[in-house]
Amino acid sequence: MKTEQASPLSSPLSSPLCGRRVLVAVSGSIAAVKTPLLVSALIKAGAEVRCLVTTSGAALVSPVALASLSRHRCYLEADQWDSASSRPLHIELAEWAELAIVAPLSASSLSRWSQGSADGLLASVLLAMEAPVIAAPAMNTAMWRHPAVQRNWQQVQSFPGVIPLVPASGLLACDRVGDGRMADPLLIELAAASVFSRGSGIPDVTLDCSGMTVLVSAGPTQESIDPARFLSNRSSGRMGVLLAQAARFRGATVHLVHGPLDLPDAWLEGLECTAVESAAELGSALQLAQPGSDVLVMAAAVADLRRDATPSSKLAKQDLQQALVSGWAEVPDLLSNLTRQRRPGQLVLGFSALTGSDAHLLERAESKRLAKGCDLMMVNPVDRDGQGFGDQPNGGWLLGDGWRRELPVTAKLSLAHQLLDALVEARDQAAASMES
Repeated sequence: MKTEQASPLSSPLSSPLCGRRVLVAVSGSIAAVKTPLLVSALIKAGAEVRCLVTTSGAALVSPVALASLSRHRCYLEADQWDSASSRPLHIELAEWAELAIVAPLSASSLSRWSQGSADGLLASVLLAMEAPVIAAPAMNTAMWRHPAVQRNWQQVQSFPGVIPLVPASGLLACDRVGDGRMADPLLIELAAASVFSRGSGIPDVTLDCSGMTVLVSAGPTQESIDPARFLSNRSSGRMGVLLAQAARFRGATVHLVHGPLDLPDAWLEGLECTAVESAAELGSALQLAQPGSDVLVMAAAVADLRRDATPSSKLAKQDLQQALVSGWAEVPDLLSNLTRQRRPGQLVLGFSALTGSDAHLLERAESKRLAKGCDLMMVNPVDRDGQGFGDQPNGGWLLGDGWRRELPVTAKLSLAHQLLDALVEARDQAAASMES
């Protein structure tokens, strides 16, 4: 996994955040020291950013630093009422922003928001906001677990347009290890990008996956050649992980089973994750989790071969060539096995990475879909310039029973939402069919 803080999303010109107006609000939690990283990432993604800092927040992070990073003045509580302004500042900011991010959200600010208080600039802005709001709480574990805080948190989540990012567990500034750590700035940036990645470009936080349990596989598998070498493929796991997070942002409960990933650790926050290496481990983990899932998304790139037996010691160079040409067996078809075992009503989305002409691809893909028993099959060419593995965009076709939908090349986060749209559509059609 990568842990660097540079944004792993698309370049500013292709980023869904490019040109978007984002208000970043900072309240009184020590996690405020991380907010400059978020502001910097948003600016690099092409967003127009304005910052607002509460009085307590200003004691923890420099408003001057935030102004410098955002290339715009930083608003303080004392700025709320200015006789020189023609309009109230909280109204101006609420109407200007296409998205607001409260990071960190302190217990005090959470309380004001949940109770509908307009006590201060931030509290007033949140009441006046009609655009989506990403809420990223941060506080001591005992504070976070207090019944009053949990009550307030549940209340805020019921407000329209709120995207809740539950605090992660880890070492806190108070030296305690537990819940309360603010979501990583890279995850907050991803949540912000997701808001603008749902087709029309209009900010969209519709929770149309609420009540849905989604099981996603992602990344490559690794099959040992010897203790020092393995057989694998070029998959980074990006498509599957982005699809998992997109489903979570839309209200789903998500379980991600993944092989070795080439992605930021932050992108796994908020997901139930099971890490595996081999195809056998992947198959076992998926079989265990499948019965409790409404949707299975098989985005993992499973190795085709595995050793009959793995040597206990590293092979000498002169023995390696012989080891590569003998002693191998086909990996069982995990997707076919899972579709045969699925419960009634469970939807299955498979992925097929192919090469060749469009007609050849579609013919092979439809045969694979039928053979594997998938409801939907995403077909993505991996031999086309500018799309495919890693951080490149992706596209192709989505095949279903009796229909074919072309998906133009786009950022993988946008493609993830398109695939979720299709799954929601298939779910609703199945429900309507059962009612009739």
